[in-house]
Amino acid sequence: MIEFFLNGEPQKLTEADPNLSILEWLRTKMRLTGTKEGCASGDCGACTVSIGVPDGASGRLRYESVNSCIALIGSLHGKHLVTVDVLKEEPVHPVQKAMIDCHGAQCGFCTPGIVMSLFTLHTERQANPQRLAQPPSHHELLEALAGNLCRCTGYRPIVEAGRRACVETWEPSRKDRPHSGPAWLQDSAMQATLKRIQGERGGLQSPGHRHDLPGSLNELRTLRAQYPEARLIAGGTDLALEITQQLRDLDHLISVERVADLQRLEVTDDHLYLGAGLTYRQLNDVLPGYWPHFAPLLERLGSLQIRNRGTLGGNIGNASPIGDMPPALIALNAELELDSLDGVRRIPLADFFRDYKQTELQPHEFIRGVRVPLPKAGEHLLLYKISKRLDDDISAVLGAFWLQLDNGAVSDCRLAFGGMAAIPRRAAATEQAMQGQPWNHATVTAAIAALAGDFTPMSDVRASADYRLQVAGNLLQRALLETGGPSDSSTPLTVTDLAPVEVSPHA
Repeated sequence: MIEFFLNGEPQKLTEADPNLSILEWLRTKMRLTGTKEGCASGDCGACTVSIGVPDGASGRLRYESVNSCIALIGSLHGKHLVTVDVLKEEPVHPVQKAMIDCHGAQCGFCTPGIVMSLFTLHTERQANPQRLAQPPSHHELLEALAGNLCRCTGYRPIVEAGRRACVETWEPSRKDRPHSGPAWLQDSAMQATLKRIQGERGGLQSPGHRHDLPGSLNELRTLRAQYPEARLIAGGTDLALEITQQLRDLDHLISVERVADLQRLEVTDDHLYLGAGLTYRQLNDVLPGYWPHFAPLLERLGSLQIRNRGTLGGNIGNASPIGDMPPALIALNAELELDSLDGVRRIPLADFFRDYKQTELQPHEFIRGVRVPLPKAGEHLLLYKISKRLDDDISAVLGAFWLQLDNGAVSDCRLAFGGMAAIPRRAAATEQAMQGQPWNHATVTAAIAALAGDFTPMSDVRASADYRLQVAGNLLQRALLETGGPSDSSTPLTVTDLAPVEVSPHA
């Protein structure tokens, strides 16, 4: 059984197909058709809903925008699901009014998702009166809306609607109606109930299908040992595509989302420990403080809806050659922690990937976390993502360069790439060409020549093999320019980059 709230009303599901998405459940079971299906892959945002999750000891609900088309129904256990349908009640929400006043809606199909993205931003800001007192920045609005595609265009009035709405308060009109204004978003009785549910193990079953929701590390270990053939799921932003795009039924799912130990974040004297269950958005609150290049990288990892759900462990365990996090962590010499009933074992992340979609993870194991050495003086980490579109796109090439510079020379380096091979991996010959050499144009030229010995990339819809090799070399030149290394003025440096990465603070 799973328990949750829908638009302020308690819900209990004792039997449901675990392969059912939140979107499909809303439309077919609850007949709430305001939430639309556009792509069924988490790209267009028409299906956006807002989900409140109890936040720590306070129990207050933290609302996040989520793509309901690729979020499975079992993920709602202990949460509050809010859909556009409930906003029809008085008083009119500021986002709805501003969308009308600014002519932000055209055909209307994508509008519910846009409203829910701005509704979630407004809810976040209303929880902090200091934020509500100032209009949202252009960057803040674009981040909230980057996962919503409007096929009629009209982005300028949509952004203007968000700017107007997010300084307005939303007050309840009648105390006897739970669905009036913002009071029901933080209702104390609902908070208490959800806090209780969060501490209980849940699950779903239907004929031939099962979804387990363990609440502790020991429960997860036991289930993993009993059912090694089951699929592990966290945010499901990639795994759910097997259901929605490949039309498969997944027989047995084991969720890691509610295991508190996988949310651990710890800083010691020499390393940073990141739990596998931390989301990309949570990582963006931490990593840029140590390595500033993580900020623009993480802001381009999917949309905000994806970053609210996708996890570090999922990005690693998926073993995609174009995953964004593995190259960066390999360059940092990160160590992976694998857990099971047999105990914990640690391996270098660089050794985890064996071949395309093949890893060192054993059937009874799961990824528990990652240990990353903290930066020292003289170190540089440069991260560059190349994609055809700036927001919400998949890498063609990702370059991650860790450099130890000493008196103008490369005393040590680790260069890792995604999109250049069947797995994310280091460029050994290129590293050898740079180590111990002056950090200048001649060294980078020799390193670029060595890249062809490290990689034989493939051609696909994202980029040709020749382009990948060229842009990988150009990124090394860019790293030289950004770290202030001397260049040969007689040989102009060109950087081929379809989507420039600008280092900017995270809003």
